[in-house]
Amino acid sequence: MKGKSFFKDLYALIPLVLSGILCITLIFLLWEKSTALESFNQTLQEATTIFISISGFLAAIIMVYLASAASGLKSTRTAAIDSLSKVTQKMHTFRSIIEILLNSKIWLPGLQEYIDEEFAGLTFFEVKEFYKGKSKLAIEFLQEHSPFEDTENLYLELKALLMTDPKEKKLPENIRYPSIYNKDIVAKWLEHKCGSGLWYYFGYKYGDFKSALDFNNVYERHQEKIMTLANSIDSEAFQDSSFNEVFLAKLGEYINKEVIPKLFQFQGRTENSLPGLMKYLYFIFLFLVLFGLLLPIAFMFFSLHILTLIISFSIVSSIIFFLATSLYQFMNREINS
Repeated sequence: MKGKSFFKDLYALIPLVLSGILCITLIFLLWEKSTALESFNQTLQEATTIFISISGFLAAIIMVYLASAASGLKSTRTAAIDSLSKVTQKMHTFRSIIEILLNSKIWLPGLQEYIDEEFAGLTFFEVKEFYKGKSKLAIEFLQEHSPFEDTENLYLELKALLMTDPKEKKLPENIRYPSIYNKDIVAKWLEHKCGSGLWYYFGYKYGDFKSALDFNNVYERHQEKIMTLANSIDSEAFQDSSFNEVFLAKLGEYINKEVIPKLFQFQGRTENSLPGLMKYLYFIFLFLVLFGLLLPIAFMFFSLHILTLIISFSIVSSIIFFLATSLYQFMNREINS
């Protein structure tokens, strides 16, 4: 992956280097010719108007595109903010369900104390990333032979879903429901497929864990509350469900595939930074205006040295070359980012 990234950066750098070489070469050649032939200076001056027109035309096209893209970006972000608000509310509701399950009697006796006391400070993320060697506690946990039939992993996963920061080591007494979730925690949930544990333990492998996870131990009033909350997440998906292993598996799958990915996606769309392509085109526009319009106009009005015009011609020619050779790379990167 690092090799591919290096070559992508290299491909983006090559047009810039070639454009720089072209610019220096043009300055040298044009200067040489202007000093050798007096008539060449007159030719350059006569071409100034055409040169300004070409630069202005290109700058105008880019300006119109940037204005249009900015307007479209604003509309996209407005829609994304609205969608993010709805998905965030779904995540709040799901976490309310998780909080009920985490504090319920669904677990084998002693499991909660085993995790919260003997392995206090251990997180699901540390267990999943034990290979990085950052947590000795995670390695000890994985080497431990507990009597809880591996359900301690599900317990840790549900705890992770109640965290609001991946660096948290302990859940607060009052679970936080932020207006916007920390992108780092959402990225961790997505990376480690948080929520899929419910599908795995209550769906795919429920036969193996049936004796260790008794959903009937959840108080009836809590079962009713969970069903009400689930229907508020998606009434169509859960309308015919009852509180059982099938429902819990479906709930985990829904959150893992529908809510967390969209939460991450919409958060990305609401970021304030401009897309890379717009930044790239803005700098092209800026250089065209400075060296293709303002500098030649200054030459005409203030009778500047001919070197000013040579520099202007060379830089703008190099910019056009850079645009022609690098635009595809920037567009490709933007589409695939």
